[in-house]
Amino acid sequence: MSSSSELQRLVEIMRKLRGENGCPWDREQTHNSLRPYVVEEAYEVLEAIEEESPAHLREELGDLLLQVVFHAEIAEEQGEFTLADVLSELNAKLIRRHPHVFGGQEVEGVKEVLANWEAIKTAEKGEKPVSLLDGIPKTFPALLRAEKLQKKAVKVGFDWPEITGPLDKVKEETEELVKAWRRHEQEGPTVQSARQLEEEFGDLLFSLVNLARFLKVNPELALQRTCDKFYARFRRMEELAAAHGESLAGMTLAQLDALWEESKEQS
Repeated sequence: MSSSSELQRLVEIMRKLRGENGCPWDREQTHNSLRPYVVEEAYEVLEAIEEESPAHLREELGDLLLQVVFHAEIAEEQGEFTLADVLSELNAKLIRRHPHVFGGQEVEGVKEVLANWEAIKTAEKGEKPVSLLDGIPKTFPALLRAEKLQKKAVKVGFDWPEITGPLDKVKEETEELVKAWRRHEQEGPTVQSARQLEEEFGDLLFSLVNLARFLKVNPELALQRTCDKFYARFRRMEELAAAHGESLAGMTLAQLDALWEESKEQS
């Protein structure tokens, strides 16, 4: 079957699920109640890409598409817009923002394509943003938001000339964090000292995201891979302990460290 016919079938299934004799859970959902699922499905798509599994990716893309159709169905019920409106607007936007493909405009490289994209996007909004940094959702994961903010600031030349800049900044922010922690410990925990500690920790994370940008490393994916590595090694520790009839909970720190090193050697 064609993509268009399958999409129409999905719309009809969704309409039945939301209908009078449909699914009680589906019928009670709203745009707000579905918010967590949009984020979850997007992350599951990323996980499938990481696994390099076409079958898993196919499944997760379907789940993400379901969220689009679900929201469109709710909107149509409320007389706001339809899925056809969503697709029509998307098609028009893609054509409008690619004049070098659909309009005969000539460009030299990716940088000019991105510059044109931003210019067209700004014109579409009908008003000039108050700040260059506007347009980045506050609901983005913090690492992603930091990366987006930094990339926008770079457009006006606000950037380190070379990698030694962000490297030194990471060292500086680490020292500031240590100072804040010592004050927090010596003077006794207070709301103000706790907030200062949090702020300095945030500054360090922000500087690490900046360094990642210079290294051309995606900070979110890098941290995810480290989490996966930690999980695998810790799981191996549990297996090693179980093989000797022991539990991690009953071990000393020295024993746990020894198991960690053994796990690292085997991974």
